[in-house]
Amino acid sequence: MNKEHPTRRFGTFGGVFTPNVLTILGIILFLRIGWVVGNAGLKGALLIIVLSNFITLLTGLSLSAISTNIEVKTGGSYYLISRSLGLEIGGSIGIPLYLSQAISVAFYIIGFSESIISSFPFHNLKLISSIVCIIFGIIAYIGASFAIKIQYVILSILSLSLISFFAGPVNPNIVINYTSHYTEGYTFWKVFAVFFPAVTGIMTGVSMSGDLKNPSKSIPRGTLLSIGITFLIYIFTAYRLSSNVPVNLLITDNLVMKRISLIPELILVGVWASTLSSALGSIVAAPRTLQALSLDNILPRFFSLKLGSKTEPRIGVITTFLIAIFIIQLGNLNFVATIITMFFLNTYGMVNFTAGFEKMVGNPSYRPKLKVHWIISILGAFGCYYTMFLINASATIIAIIISYGIFFLLERRSLNQVWGDVRSGIWFELSRFALLKLESTPWSPKNWRPNIMVFTGLPQYRRPLTLLAEWLSKGKGLITLFQIVTGDINSDSSKGMKEIAYKNIKQFIKENNLKAFGKVEIVKEFTEGVRVIAQSHGIGGLNPNVTLFGWSREPLKQTNLMSLVRDLVRLKKSVLILKFDEKKEFGNHKTIDIWWGGKGGNGMMMILIAYLITLNSLWRRAKIRILMVIDNPKGTDKAQANIKRLLENARLNAEVKILTRESSEQPIEEVLGKLSHNTDLTILGTAVPEKGNEEKFAKRIENMVKLTRTTLIVRSTETEDILI
Repeated sequence: MNKEHPTRRFGTFGGVFTPNVLTILGIILFLRIGWVVGNAGLKGALLIIVLSNFITLLTGLSLSAISTNIEVKTGGSYYLISRSLGLEIGGSIGIPLYLSQAISVAFYIIGFSESIISSFPFHNLKLISSIVCIIFGIIAYIGASFAIKIQYVILSILSLSLISFFAGPVNPNIVINYTSHYTEGYTFWKVFAVFFPAVTGIMTGVSMSGDLKNPSKSIPRGTLLSIGITFLIYIFTAYRLSSNVPVNLLITDNLVMKRISLIPELILVGVWASTLSSALGSIVAAPRTLQALSLDNILPRFFSLKLGSKTEPRIGVITTFLIAIFIIQLGNLNFVATIITMFFLNTYGMVNFTAGFEKMVGNPSYRPKLKVHWIISILGAFGCYYTMFLINASATIIAIIISYGIFFLLERRSLNQVWGDVRSGIWFELSRFALLKLESTPWSPKNWRPNIMVFTGLPQYRRPLTLLAEWLSKGKGLITLFQIVTGDINSDSSKGMKEIAYKNIKQFIKENNLKAFGKVEIVKEFTEGVRVIAQSHGIGGLNPNVTLFGWSREPLKQTNLMSLVRDLVRLKKSVLILKFDEKKEFGNHKTIDIWWGGKGGNGMMMILIAYLITLNSLWRRAKIRILMVIDNPKGTDKAQANIKRLLENARLNAEVKILTRESSEQPIEEVLGKLSHNTDLTILGTAVPEKGNEEKFAKRIENMVKLTRTTLIVRSTETEDILI
């Protein structure tokens, strides 16, 4: 029986929702929202709240999309960024993010201490701050489970404060102030800049990613729910203040919420709770970011040590505590606080960019369960960076310089540019750099893309092949159309033939608006020419991995194709053979049948092919069926469960149907003909023909495909899981 991983302890409410809410409903809610309403008026304040939460919502959607596509481990937003954009960019964001989280512990504690001193002025600021920091350090060292329980208590106190505020007396003599009354030096956007940091707490829950039972569910649910609930609280708070408090008091009295609360003292308690909860959230989250940076070797491995704990990064806790204590002793660091805000916003912006780039690039492996259009993510990114400049342009520039400095230190590389024509020089250098980088980068199944060699002959007469290749490359693959001309390259009849054929292919590509390359080769014999081309075509890491042929009506050509299948598989080229029904063509583009023979052979490739085809507009509503034939009906439930589990892990949807033969003698062709005779596209796997059995193999395939409409025969050479 599988045991649950010891670090996976928290659900949506405790691990994501509660930390997010406690951070968002922070000091700005209790001390600055009245000032915002007084300056901007109710209309302006509501617009500020809506715009701020709109940017946060876009970021939350981007964050949710990424987290539903990968297995999220320790590191929160750093982990999400680094796994999509690489360790260099991830590190340039992650290191400032960690320092910001660690320093924030000190700032939140100092804010708490200042509110204590305002009520009890005989106390020492640094002494109180140091004591609180030590207590929180001990809590974090004990473990996140203990910290979460304390956060439940703080959430209860915060809830009581808000209940006291909303249940307080109503002032019938106040006329709601809808218009703005900006104090000198302030405008709408400056007031917006003051308020916006209030809604940037959604990453607190993400930082607990390595401790969540099910991050792909908890992060989207907890994040979006916390955004929605806190948005409503800010909206109702703004309305209640504007309808019960005069404008002058809204602007001048930071604790104006006490004036209309049922129990005024609870507002001060709420201020303390909001600052303490933010400090506690940061001292628990920061060590986990440091741990992830250490595990990725961006920082020394020492920082990932747990000192005997199964769950807690205790060296990270100690390091964070020491940084916080040091900052407390330094005293007033207001400008540094602004730069820290920029680092947080930079992280949010990069999360948006990550989701946007992933969607635009279109890796087949990017299949998030929560689908977000790339425009939404890019809009969220620009919103974050625009807000950064609104809040403080100087601090923004400093934050960007620091991030770029870390990136270049991690990268330790400079590019040599070669300039000719400006445009061609840039594209040449980018292509050269990309090819060299791709060549030196270890291959991962996550980055598998179809690089297809399509043996079309005259492409005008093989349009179904180019259509299929185009559909498969919708996941941003590569297509090369090959025309093989048999003849002697030195003969007079071959002179100019290659150039003419090449111009014809290029014209075909242009007329059909294909994103493809054209290639013509003159060979003495077709099959030998295919073998040579399959070995020589490609450059750097862009070597073809799929070959596509049409199924001939001539038995001899069918047999020769079986011989080619065997040789191409040895060359590590997957083979696709399209038998096209010229009457029915691709039917209504509504149904795709995959005849399943198991995950190990052709199954993963067939499923991925079906998925790539359904990315196209013609097939977008197509129904995929996975059909499997077994001899014993007792195995039906197990077979169905195995295939459904594979589909769930691959984040793909398909109907699974297990069929039982009427008898062991019943031919598979008979079952195939009954189930798929009206299917628009049937996908079949094939074994590798043994030498001497090519004719027998060809006849069996012919007997199968004549019972179906358009059919794709698949022989995969992929040995790793390309469905990750």
